[in-house]
Amino acid sequence: MLSEFRTFIAQGNVLDLAVGVIIGAAFGKIITSFVDDIVNPILGLVMGGTDLSQLKIVLKEAVGTVPEVAIRYGNFLNTFMQFLLIAWVIFMIIKVANKTRLSSSLVPQE
Repeated sequence: MLSEFRTFIAQGNVLDLAVGVIIGAAFGKIITSFVDDIVNPILGLVMGGTDLSQLKIVLKEAVGTVPEVAIRYGNFLNTFMQFLLIAWVIFMIIKVANKTRLSSSLVPQE
């Protein structure tokens, strides 16, 4: 069983997947920084100096040591923008890869 597991791990698909996960995690951090540090300040300035991550609807005010209950829709908007950017970049990568694959399959083989 150990040798089968070693063969499984050594296959290209598993290694490619591991590399993809690591690069994807790093790319996610880049997108998070882009949204938090570049997009949000610009949108906040356009919206009159609002920090988008702080947007919320308070359902119950804080009382003493009990924290407030709030719907933090600003954080949700940040996460949604990050998702859209990542999805768009992945779409573009796949589009380029498919175009490259298609054009290479049209080249006559000698």
